[in-house]
Amino acid sequence: MFLMLDSLFWLKAFFASLAICLFSSFLFMNSRVPLQFVRIHARIMMIPPLVVLPALLSATASDIFGHWRLDPLAWLMAFFVSMISVIVQRFSVRYLLGDRSYRKFFFLLTLTTGGSSMAWLNDDLRWLLVCWGITLFGLTNLISLNNSWQVAKNAALYAGRLFILSWLALTTAVVWLSLHTGHWQLSQAMSDNSLSQLNTWDRTGISMLLILAVMIPGAQWPFHRWLLDSAVVPTPVSAVMHAGLVNVGGIIFTRFSPLFSGDSAQIFLLFPAIISVLLGTGMMIVQTDYKRKLAASTIAQMGFMLIQCALGAYIAAVIHLVLHGLFKAALFLQAGSAVRQHELGAQKVKKPALLWNITGAGLGISVAIITWITSSGEGYQLVSAFILGWALFFAWTQLITIGHGRIVGFLFLTGAFVLFCGIHFIFYGLLKESIYQGLQQPTFVVAVITGSILLIGGFIGSLIIRYHSFPLFVTTYLWLIKLSEPHPNSVESQPIYLTKFVSRGGCQS
Repeated sequence: MFLMLDSLFWLKAFFASLAICLFSSFLFMNSRVPLQFVRIHARIMMIPPLVVLPALLSATASDIFGHWRLDPLAWLMAFFVSMISVIVQRFSVRYLLGDRSYRKFFFLLTLTTGGSSMAWLNDDLRWLLVCWGITLFGLTNLISLNNSWQVAKNAALYAGRLFILSWLALTTAVVWLSLHTGHWQLSQAMSDNSLSQLNTWDRTGISMLLILAVMIPGAQWPFHRWLLDSAVVPTPVSAVMHAGLVNVGGIIFTRFSPLFSGDSAQIFLLFPAIISVLLGTGMMIVQTDYKRKLAASTIAQMGFMLIQCALGAYIAAVIHLVLHGLFKAALFLQAGSAVRQHELGAQKVKKPALLWNITGAGLGISVAIITWITSSGEGYQLVSAFILGWALFFAWTQLITIGHGRIVGFLFLTGAFVLFCGIHFIFYGLLKESIYQGLQQPTFVVAVITGSILLIGGFIGSLIIRYHSFPLFVTTYLWLIKLSEPHPNSVESQPIYLTKFVSRGGCQS
């Protein structure tokens, strides 16, 4: 019965639910409202994803109504962002209790995730800019949530300047596109007739602006420092930031894929993305701060997602976006137990058994070959095959070769592999009609790019392990440490505002 209702009904219901959530969070800002109201607000936040789910299941690729594009991709992103918001807000009810910015946090998070979920439902480019601007504004204020801490204010100031540059680049691209095509509707501007009015310079110029607009919030080199600076924010803010906002590049390139695919800018995107993958991986290895280690991992992961976009694998990029978001949110929300888990893990480390290592390598290679042979033949599938084989070998090493309980580890790997295949099958069936199948790069190009990344990364890693005392690799190690550090004014050995606060004695409510 619910699935028979049209998309406009669900859109109105979704907007009404967002309005209720925003009003609830605004009401909680009033100090006269008891703190127990936050639990009611957390339950109210469940309404938007419950509204979006039946809309997602009943959506079709042709659901375009006026200013709204209500296809499966739009509803998927609205559901994903709103669910992340629910999880983080429920987690924060106890986690942030006692923080002086407790009330403001829930309002800003509701505003930020509400703007993000609305942005991708828009087919009108002007409203898309407004909603994404609200999202960046809310994110900047979340970074400076503790505005009595100068370090947080500095991090927010630096990030805010970059966000303005990103928003201006996106605005310029949108205006440029609309002036030449005569349409503010994204679906019309991306039609073949509209794109035929753009010459090579127009297409490349707009695509390069889109790349700039994406690289900044995606924390890609050389704009990665703002994400490292943001480690000063509360952990729930980091969870939302890494799960639903940093990975916006996959959605923007997917929406603008008819313009972006086949242009020279698509190849250009590979260079900063590959650099970000390699540098992000290196920074993750050398960093000791847990949150900055996760931030460096996000830099590398977003670089890989942009490589998928550059290769025309937009469905793979969207799947990567969602799975990475859920995984990274979980890691941040359990950051408080990271030290204890590290201590337990350090006690269990064993020397890897050669036979089991060879078995894992053979299994990874076999899975990669089978995945490639049974795929539809697109070049980007080679990337998925490589990464799946490598991930399987790595997981095998951690769970079976050096772990305890090989039977449990094997069963876990088997279950994870089946789950991954199932998720990929469901997402592909859901999104294949609503995502433009971009121009695929030749298999040879994909093989060279993927092989180069894996070989260079593996070669450098093995050399560092074997010849770690050589001056060149010591220099590289120190350079990666320096590269992975935030700006000096975004770091304090001890928060000065806490020192002043404690010296006055007592605590404030």
